Amino acid sequence: MKYIAVTLLVWITFACTTKKEKPIPTSNHKTQEVSPIIGTWKLVYGEIREKDSVEIKDLSKSEFIKIINDTHFAFFNQEAGTADNFYGGAGTYTLKGKEYTEVLDYLGVLEVRGHHFPFTVEFKGDSLIQYGLEDVPDAGIKRHIVEKYIRVK
Repeated sequence: MKYIAVTLLVWITFACTTKKEKPIPTSNHKTQEVSPIIGTWKLVYGEIREKDSVEIKDLSKSEFIKIINDTHFAFFNQEAGTADNFYGGAGTYTLKGKEYTEVLDYLGVLEVRGHHFPFTVEFKGDSLIQYGLEDVPDAGIKRHIVEKYIRVK
């Protein structure tokens, strides 16, 4: 009987002193809605209108993705199946309704760094459509763009 009492006491002591996981709060916490722009996006259509010409990006030869978190974005382009023609850029953004503005902070073209690019965005299911005027006089850029992305899952 003494053996059973000691064993029971040891077992109770061990059970009461083992590390327990912190409880997950279930009340008094508001859930924060995640912006629909946050995610990884693959470019499926790109159009550039400059002066009197229209150029459609040939995506059969390259891969372009854009990654957006709650404060920053980054984009990368790579010639498909090779290590050639890689470029990328990154920066911060703001989104107010459909008004999306990118500020390029990291890019190989110095004249474009720090420039604000205002766009309009629309969401349709798992698609992101971005369009607007890229106007950077110091870099000789003035063109309208339309970009269509699908969400990468």
